Amino acid sequence: MRVSKVIRTAVLFGAAAASFTFSAKAGRSPSQQNAAGGLENILKQLDTQAAEFRSLTADLERTKVTVVVNDKSTESGKIFVRRDDKMRIELTQPDPRTILRDGDNFYIYNPKIHRVEDYNLGNKKSLVDQFLLLGFGTPGSELRKSYSITVQGEETLDNRKVVLLELLPKSDDVRNQLSKIQLWFDESTWLPAQQKFYESGSGDYFIIQYKNIARNIKIADSEFKPHWPHGTTHVKPQG
Repeated sequence: MRVSKVIRTAVLFGAAAASFTFSAKAGRSPSQQNAAGGLENILKQLDTQAAEFRSLTADLERTKVTVVVNDKSTESGKIFVRRDDKMRIELTQPDPRTILRDGDNFYIYNPKIHRVEDYNLGNKKSLVDQFLLLGFGTPGSELRKSYSITVQGEETLDNRKVVLLELLPKSDDVRNQLSKIQLWFDESTWLPAQQKFYESGSGDYFIIQYKNIARNIKIADSEFKPHWPHGTTHVKPQG
């Protein structure tokens, strides 16, 4: 299985606005380590949030920035997540796609060509989860196992008080995909308000922003069923 494509899709899954802006919070803490009470407090808050997390829906936007040609492209849609290894993303603009995760099964459906790619995550499940669910019900203790973490400070993002963490992957497999990750956590919910992924080698990056978040609402099982229109071609990429 071409796991690298699944991992790349996991990073590409959302969309962050090309025109997103954030400003430094007035009165930022003089010490980055004091932001939001310091790293240990932040990780404890994430542990608490993870223990209470059951589900989430949100609008999302993603911007991919290709540095060498200064090119930006934007997608938008909606994400549905449940803690029982289920996730659905409906990308609507500019091109519709469905990205579905149900346990070890991962699907990428393109309605324009009536085709769905069907993957089994197998022993790469935990690696893919690092991208698919980064910050959504992920305990702080788990983040610490996988990343070297530093607190960059507090900011205001869309009128929300956020704290910025920078994550450096410890795993070679992850570093082969990404050199670093930045996470902006909403301090009122301790859920991600924004994520930024830096690709290894190229310097290109993705910004993913989440708005209109609804937490711990009931999401029907039917949202995560791989039902595709009649006539859809099914492929299982190998390699």
